[in-house]
Amino acid sequence: MKNQKIFLLLLGVIFMTSCKNQKVVQMEKQIMTKQEQIDQLKQQVNNLQSTNGSLLDRMSDLAIINKTGAESIHKSLESLGQQYGFIQDLSQKIQHKDSLNLALVMNLKRSLQDVNDEDVHVEVRGGIVHVSISDKMLFKSGSSNLSSRAKEVLGKIADVVSDHEELEIMVEGHTDSVPMNNSCIRDNWDLSVKRATSVVRVLEEEHYVDPSRITAAGRSSHVPKSDNDTAEGRSANRRTEIIITPRLDQFFKLLEAPIVAN
Repeated sequence: MKNQKIFLLLLGVIFMTSCKNQKVVQMEKQIMTKQEQIDQLKQQVNNLQSTNGSLLDRMSDLAIINKTGAESIHKSLESLGQQYGFIQDLSQKIQHKDSLNLALVMNLKRSLQDVNDEDVHVEVRGGIVHVSISDKMLFKSGSSNLSSRAKEVLGKIADVVSDHEELEIMVEGHTDSVPMNNSCIRDNWDLSVKRATSVVRVLEEEHYVDPSRITAAGRSSHVPKSDNDTAEGRSANRRTEIIITPRLDQFFKLLEAPIVAN
């Protein structure tokens, strides 16, 4: 009987110990699970902190970029303002030049109104005043000696251009394509240059046009107005052109752009 009680007591102890061990195991599992959750949360916190730091750095970079961008926009607006002012100024100067050209053409045509339009043609071409004079009015065939009628016409042109000292005068000699060669003239280049020089001498010596304003140039047959295959075409190509332009230094000054911000 006594032994039976002791056995039953041992069985109770073993059962209680077994139950206690199971609870301990369960608690240990729960603790491990919680620890894993804690570790995961710590990792998430670290990730969030890293992300937050990166965002703060980017915000700082954006602030710098925005400041730089604002300065760049400000400089660009200043540049646009300067360029707009330059364009307005240039437009006014071009309008002034066009008005001057128109007045010059009107004065030349008025001065030359008694001259046949076929012999003298005044026009604005490429923004420049051109006075084209046929060779039959100025010279005899193959010669660079000016006629008395030619000197009269050149005098009328000189009277007009003398009122505009700010303008330069280029005299261009042109020939047809028929080769030229005699004891006085070597070729068409020679003829075109000598004819231009003859006109320049009359403007300077007889009508007192400032020689520093005048240029003599020969173009030979290389800038034709018409076809050299016909007599009419060759006649149109034999001419002297007086080209009236702004002084080059004034022209380049007109085209100078203002210094703008980068």
